[in-house]
Amino acid sequence: MTGGQGITFGEFIAKLRGRKGWYQRDLAAEVGRSEDWVSGVERDVIPVRKVEMLSLLARVLGTTLDKLLAHPQPAAAPPTSPRRKASSARLTASPAAEEDDDEVRRRELLVAATAAVFAPVIGAQPAGASPAPLAPLEDLLLYGTAAIPGQRESTAETVRASIAMARQEFRAARYDALGQALPGWVAAAQDLGASEESARAVAELYNIAARLCIKVGDNGLVAITSDRALTAARAGGNGLIIAEAQRMVSSAWRRQGHLGRATDIVVRAARELQHDDSIAEPARLAAQGDLYATAAYTAAKLGDRSYAQSLIAEAADTAHAAGRADGIQSVALHHLSVHYELGDAGQAIELARTIKPASLPTAERQARFFIDVARAYDQWGKPGQAYRALLAAEQAAPQEIRRGSVREIATGLLRHDRSLPGIRDFATRAGVQLG
Repeated sequence: MTGGQGITFGEFIAKLRGRKGWYQRDLAAEVGRSEDWVSGVERDVIPVRKVEMLSLLARVLGTTLDKLLAHPQPAAAPPTSPRRKASSARLTASPAAEEDDDEVRRRELLVAATAAVFAPVIGAQPAGASPAPLAPLEDLLLYGTAAIPGQRESTAETVRASIAMARQEFRAARYDALGQALPGWVAAAQDLGASEESARAVAELYNIAARLCIKVGDNGLVAITSDRALTAARAGGNGLIIAEAQRMVSSAWRRQGHLGRATDIVVRAARELQHDDSIAEPARLAAQGDLYATAAYTAAKLGDRSYAQSLIAEAADTAHAAGRADGIQSVALHHLSVHYELGDAGQAIELARTIKPASLPTAERQARFFIDVARAYDQWGKPGQAYRALLAAEQAAPQEIRRGSVREIATGLLRHDRSLPGIRDFATRAGVQLG
């Protein structure tokens, strides 16, 4: 982190404002927002996600987007006590307020959701979700049409900020918003011109697009976006971005049933990465861990128990050598999926009991954990526990329950155990077509 380690985004904004000798009302006037909004930002109550506002803050405060983004800000407002809720609501009612009430509620419910997996079944809360909008992405891929956000000239800083926003939206499992915004961000990255920097940015955004298409279950778009990502990544010349694109290509092959080829792609990518001296060792090892874990999952789907176990052990060793908690957690989640694919539901549940969902850093990862737990319980013939895990996944990230694996479990529960309270409503929210 640059600009002073340990300083939050809000503290950094306040520091820059103080250097100019401005009051909060002065900064508010410069950016066209209220004084309450500036106060909320500086107290890290209101996150700033929009690229345009980040760029404006950087310009008026005399800094750069890179330096702003180097300081952490909350994905949403911190939980508030009932007594203070009214004042918080007053802030969020303003068009300028950018805190996410759904995210706040998700955080507050996460611990309770984890406990509910092993407690008596309770009614589910509506997700209020509709199918993720991939039509804008299809228009970009098939016809090359997408509007650059704000119709402004693209700059390296705004494109970097859009990549950061795309990652944030994916990690928060806000797939609807991501599907709408991604095409414009890709178009803006392409608008930078023919350069390695532009190619790298395009590749990173297409990698995220491929992951979004996997979530939605559109195998055709997974194939197209992963191919675009790899083509751009090779032009950009960054080994880590190339490796991630190869992982996406492997996923595309796997989803089309070519499991052996999909496994070979990521194993080869991991070995190629081993010889890339331009990448810092911790980052290289973390990427290799992800590649081996993906290979293990695919080998497990192929039914090759020995190879899958060997690969997941390699992934775990590599992730621990990298020393990064997120990489170790990612491998653990893949290991859970490997157990499931090999038919070892009991082992999957035992492993799940050692993982603390609240320690997983993103809504996407938390929901993925609960969905894998649900799949294992369903395989084990325990419908009540499977349903509770699905409810926990919904509380963590409502848009995750649209996945095909969730619909498959919900359909089976409807068929065999209609006594589960709220199962029909849950199935409807997951996208199951009820007869």
